[in-house]
Amino acid sequence: MGEARPSRLTPYRAVLGSRLRAQRAYPLSFATDLLSAFLIGLVEFAEMWVIFHNVTRLGGLDLNGMLLLFGLSNTCFAIADMVVGHADTLPTYIRMGQLDAFYLRPQPLLMQLMTSDIQLRRIARIGVAATVLVFGLVRNDIQWTPAHVVLFVITLLSGIAIFAGLFVCAAGAQFFLIDGAELTNSFTYGGSYASMQPTSVFPTPMKLVFGFLVPVAFTSYLPTIALLGQPGPALLPHWLAWAAPFAALWVWAAALFLWRLGTRHYQGGGG
Repeated sequence: MGEARPSRLTPYRAVLGSRLRAQRAYPLSFATDLLSAFLIGLVEFAEMWVIFHNVTRLGGLDLNGMLLLFGLSNTCFAIADMVVGHADTLPTYIRMGQLDAFYLRPQPLLMQLMTSDIQLRRIARIGVAATVLVFGLVRNDIQWTPAHVVLFVITLLSGIAIFAGLFVCAAGAQFFLIDGAELTNSFTYGGSYASMQPTSVFPTPMKLVFGFLVPVAFTSYLPTIALLGQPGPALLPHWLAWAAPFAALWVWAAALFLWRLGTRHYQGGGG
């Protein structure tokens, strides 16, 4: 019998394995990275805590509702950031001519970029977000019907997909901008910040932007009001929470279009 052919995922597993081993090789540095990521997550939570601790309700949500909102938003974003967030290093690869090496390998360019690096320190931020999410689920009086359970699962999966798609959109745009990280970060990290706020407090233009153009409202606000049984504003009724998969499809359609446009535009590092 002939030898078994290696899986198509074998190269990616090898690269990721080497990255993870390299980070664990220096325990003190790894612990410092974990602590810094933990503190970042804690500071973000403290900011929201201070806001909601000093007002009775904001956008129809009280402090317990904020826990659920923040937990959903940050859990989805932190997981997407760990898996795809390092795509924002693409401008460095382009400027240094390192991206050309990716083209020489027989794997899709986007998959290579997504597996080129992974930061274990981001696990700490996921831990903070998941802990807040658990508190939000416990402290709110949610009727856990089968529909609500399905909605919760759909929200997590779609939320991760939405934020991951935004990172890919930003990466595709970098083929044209190169040094425009500040612009693209306004949609990725700025979108994450917007998703931690009740979308109902935004003026109408911002509701349209963060509800439909950059649909981060589907990652946290809409499912939060749906789980808590609140109607929501006119432009963003609670039943739209079930449309989160369509919002994720819209983001990924834009992401793949920008990525394909960017890779076709790329002419090489010139080295």
